[in-house]
Amino acid sequence: MRTTSFLAICLLMVMSLACHRGNDKHGKVSREDSLRIVLDDLNKQVISNDKDPSLYHQRAKVYIALKEVNQALNDINKALQIQPKQAGYYITLSDIYMLMGQPQNCEESLLKALSVEPKNITANLKLANLYLIIKDYKKVYQYVTAVLELDRTNTTVRFTRAMALLETGDTAHAVGDLMDAVRLNPQYFDAYMLLGELFATRHDPLSAGYFDNALRIRPNSKEALYNLGMFYQESGQYARAVGTYETLARTDTTFRDALYNIGYINLVYLQDFGKAVEYFTKAIARDPGYAESWYNRGLSYEQLKDYQKAYNDFQKALKLKVNFDKAIEGLNRLDKVMKK
Repeated sequence: MRTTSFLAICLLMVMSLACHRGNDKHGKVSREDSLRIVLDDLNKQVISNDKDPSLYHQRAKVYIALKEVNQALNDINKALQIQPKQAGYYITLSDIYMLMGQPQNCEESLLKALSVEPKNITANLKLANLYLIIKDYKKVYQYVTAVLELDRTNTTVRFTRAMALLETGDTAHAVGDLMDAVRLNPQYFDAYMLLGELFATRHDPLSAGYFDNALRIRPNSKEALYNLGMFYQESGQYARAVGTYETLARTDTTFRDALYNIGYINLVYLQDFGKAVEYFTKAIARDPGYAESWYNRGLSYEQLKDYQKAYNDFQKALKLKVNFDKAIEGLNRLDKVMKK
């Protein structure tokens, strides 16, 4: 089973303003602490120069990063009161409305930015992304065209159009846009990932190459490693799948599914039931509540004719997942075997 749809993950990345929180375990200053230091400095500057709209704008962007949207909204409105003909301020206002879940206000802010500066690429691009979210594809293409008229080499807008094309069923043209994006920007991780997923659905060997390119850019990407492993698994290249999952298991020592998938390959395809038990056990160690791992370890034990351990694992799976049909079937099956 693949991870959450990469299309959805990409769409969130296009519009998100995420902020990592918490202190590094080695004592380094966290992102939030760094932002608070910047905020303190801006507070002092605003006190000494409260008529400078750029200071309110900068502070609003810091508040956005901290997800303190009310303070951000207050500051950007102050900036606009002082300097209402600044497209960048309306763009920041649109970001705030997006965080507040107000797409209509976001749209109005971006249109206002364009009324001030019609050739503003950022405003046009953000409108294209906004219309993608609300599935107004005609307007997506309108603003994509506007961006490309201003910048033929813009790769982000090609990615946006590719997603719109995919959602409307035009895979061929979407692939063309994505290929153009990676040709223009060989470091475009998201485009390589999406190309990898699209070619994987066709069982096309090119899929592995796209995931490899994504890993060239981000060698420790959990999503890229998992999807590459899944491609190898689904195309019957089990040794490569296992090797990729092993790398992922070392890269992320909390990730259970890589170990589970190795167990599944050994159980279903290679029929190495002892090895399957080993990896399902490792997956359980990472997540004791993983009902499917308990069930499949039980199935592996059953194949090894270790019926008591199999029975215990089926019981545990059923306890973790009420009405787990396969676990119930396994228990019923073993009841007959163990009574003989």
